[in-house]
Amino acid sequence: MYCPNCRATLADGSTFCTNCGTHLAPTGAPAPAAAPVYGGAAYSAPRPAGPFRNSNWDGSVLDTFVNSLVASIIIMCTFGLGTPWALCYMFRFITSHAIVDGKRLRFDGDGASLFGNYFVWMLLTVVTCGIYSFWVAPKLYKWIVSNIHFDE
Repeated sequence: MYCPNCRATLADGSTFCTNCGTHLAPTGAPAPAAAPVYGGAAYSAPRPAGPFRNSNWDGSVLDTFVNSLVASIIIMCTFGLGTPWALCYMFRFITSHAIVDGKRLRFDGDGASLFGNYFVWMLLTVVTCGIYSFWVAPKLYKWIVSNIHFDE
């Protein structure tokens, strides 16, 4: 037996598809209309209204490539010491093209303030033989998010 919605293989006599949740009609009875699967290739209707219904990212592929290349060159030419500035450069680019609920985002962090944290985090990671590295990512994420604001 196959699901008429997602074509998954099912046990004979199944009432629901275990893959997509479609209600399966008994043999000979018409199947009820399946609920749309959002994000599927065949689904073309707009998504329902929600908290982020007016959210978008308006950057282009070329802009993204060029900015990523510049950030990579900064990191390579400074042997990794420019990483905080390269990260800030990329966060500034990403947030300048992000629109959340109709409002554009702004990133106001700078490489100098991140460098102090970056230096301490790397030093603690070396001193603890890598154990501190588990705390670096959450601390970096917290720093990033604390520097992202809505552009008024």
